[in-house]
Amino acid sequence: MLDWKLLEAAAPALAHQQKVFASFNIRNTDRTVGTILSNEISKKYKGAGLPEDTLHFKFTGTAGQSFGAFLAHGISLELSGDANDYVGKGLSGGRVVVRQPRGSRRDPLQNIIVGNTVLYGAIGGEAYFEGVAGERFAVRNSGAVSVVEGTGDHGCEYMTGGVVVVLGDTGRNFAAGMSGGVAYVYDPKARFGELCNMAMVELEPVGVASADKDTPGRPHQRG
Repeated sequence: MLDWKLLEAAAPALAHQQKVFASFNIRNTDRTVGTILSNEISKKYKGAGLPEDTLHFKFTGTAGQSFGAFLAHGISLELSGDANDYVGKGLSGGRVVVRQPRGSRRDPLQNIIVGNTVLYGAIGGEAYFEGVAGERFAVRNSGAVSVVEGTGDHGCEYMTGGVVVVLGDTGRNFAAGMSGGVAYVYDPKARFGELCNMAMVELEPVGVASADKDTPGRPHQRG
């Protein structure tokens, strides 16, 4: 089991907060990678976790569900490949990066790299995705910061905090039930106003006061 390998590699960090770097192959049967390790860190160091980037693990391949779930502060997981649903579920201060394989010629704006319900219930930490996420991205996010190339339907649903930056297209019903946090959405085609659920948010241009069609939009909680 991959998580036991992470625990073994992380022993110097758990005992003495010593920095550790290691690389692993990963496949879709490897689920909730990083969760058992995060539990061990939280038992010893509580919510503060470890100093930033104490543990830096690189993976190559396809991650199973819940890659980086409940990831504690001080752990960075960097995946070259792609991942299934629930990446960063309950993210708790750690950092998750999913990038395309080295040498890939795929357009990140057109390539699905992580599945559905990414960052569900995240409370802190960072997540960066070199590609498009599936549906319900950052649902119930309450504190994580994330950058993604695009999302499917229902992005930022029920979001209560944190920051999301979308560099490409979104699906419909974005920000449904969003009651906090900020989302920056690049909107050169001037389509986002039709895709955003305006029941609880307002849109503002970013930067220059003129709100022409090439100005990105920023949904935020309505005051």
